[in-house]
Amino acid sequence: MGGNRILTNELLEEDKLQNIRPETLEEYIGQSEVKENIRVFIKSAIMREESLDHVLLYGPPGLGKTTLAYIIANELGSNIKTASGPSIEKSGDLAAILSTLEPNDVLFIDEIHRIPRFIEEILYPAMEDFYLDIVIGGEGSSRNIKIELPHFTLIGATTRAGDLSSPLRDRFGIISKLNYYTEEELFKIIKRTSKVLKTEITDEAAEELAKRSRGTPRIANRLFKRVRDFALVEGEGIIDNKILDLSLDKLKVDKLGLDETDYNLLLSIIEKFNGGPVGIEALASSIGEEVSTIEDVYEPYLLQHGYLKRTARGRVVTEKAYNHLNIEKQITKK
Repeated sequence: MGGNRILTNELLEEDKLQNIRPETLEEYIGQSEVKENIRVFIKSAIMREESLDHVLLYGPPGLGKTTLAYIIANELGSNIKTASGPSIEKSGDLAAILSTLEPNDVLFIDEIHRIPRFIEEILYPAMEDFYLDIVIGGEGSSRNIKIELPHFTLIGATTRAGDLSSPLRDRFGIISKLNYYTEEELFKIIKRTSKVLKTEITDEAAEELAKRSRGTPRIANRLFKRVRDFALVEGEGIIDNKILDLSLDKLKVDKLGLDETDYNLLLSIIEKFNGGPVGIEALASSIGEEVSTIEDVYEPYLLQHGYLKRTARGRVVTEKAYNHLNIEKQITKK
């Protein structure tokens, strides 16, 4: 159902094609508290001539964790090496990455919560004492070897901080939560994107687009690119309210930033489970999706904006959702 979904907060291939990422903290819009604290920690590390403490960035997808990691490396004047949790399957994978690090490098591990526990244990001495403790050889002839590592900064990003083990979480000196963006911040991001992509957008259209971007820069930028296509083909190349409404109507993104996927999810709970409560497994099975996709991709916005509630007995569609969908709530008699 969500394969070609334009409003997904997951990173799509098209998001990587045209780099519109800011490169400095100055250019980075939003997350003011996080940004200001990180600015201080970076300056202090530079003044002490030491590597920056390890950093954990967490929060929903699409809010700029990867961008912030690159900015931190840039502000430190360091090289950045990248990896992702799912790609580190064997202890040798992690050893190979760590052994290529130079002094003060930044190692960015996305989806760090998906690193297997036995590999996590290799990370502990690497993060704490900057050495690699690995076992080589087979049974009967195995031996431990210690490899000294240069001082480096590990930046971990996760959408699920609760899935990190305590020993790993405790080894991060700087832990920062990224929150959904305000419409005002998204407006600034959209205006910046319009300059970078050399496509004019009126203030009114930028405000409207900000409202429909689900508090997420990744979605704002993706919608901007699609609306730009309509502006070029159907209009004069300028994005105004008329073009915006036409294109978002065709993309099935409503005034509150809900799309077909959201409607399907809410309607499934209403029609198949009388509005809930329904367990997450039953819901996933009813719409043919993975539980993790519902929890990480579909639900956060619906929960944040009060269309859906999580209860001890399962998911429940709220009064606000019934009103928005223009459906009368059926009261079941007991």
